[in-house]
Amino acid sequence: MSNPVTIEAVEGTSYADLTREFEAPVDAVFRAYGDPELFAQWIGPRRLRNVITEWDFRSGGTWAYESHDTDGTVYAFRGTFHTVEENEQIIQTFEWLGAPGEVSLDRMRFETLPGGRTRLSGRSVMTSREALEQMIESGMEYGVREGFEKLDELLAGE
Repeated sequence: MSNPVTIEAVEGTSYADLTREFEAPVDAVFRAYGDPELFAQWIGPRRLRNVITEWDFRSGGTWAYESHDTDGTVYAFRGTFHTVEENEQIIQTFEWLGAPGEVSLDRMRFETLPGGRTRLSGRSVMTSREALEQMIESGMEYGVREGFEKLDELLAGE
């Protein structure tokens, strides 16, 4: 059974908080975020195939990837890793090129739990409340949930 993901967007704000626990140690979850081959395997819904086009996982590095849908549609994303602290946190920007100019600032924190488990806590801050609402309406929760289910499967196979 997969652990539930909690996504909370406080009405009237431009940010959303995310929390998810994993049955794997922090270093394994962090590595799945930082290794481009692993990241491509789990990010987003199952119907998408991901191709990393740029990956410099360090503070100040940049990233980009494309998600290819089964109908041939390509969704492109890019950003900058502002802060990478191994097994602690990642602070980055996130931009979907289908909505240029709408960039979020995302922070993911990795916390060790008893029993070798991990709690992932994140906050995404958008440029406006309307941008956040559009992101949620676009199916963000579905994509995050399915992606984390794939991450569970990947971590179980390590």
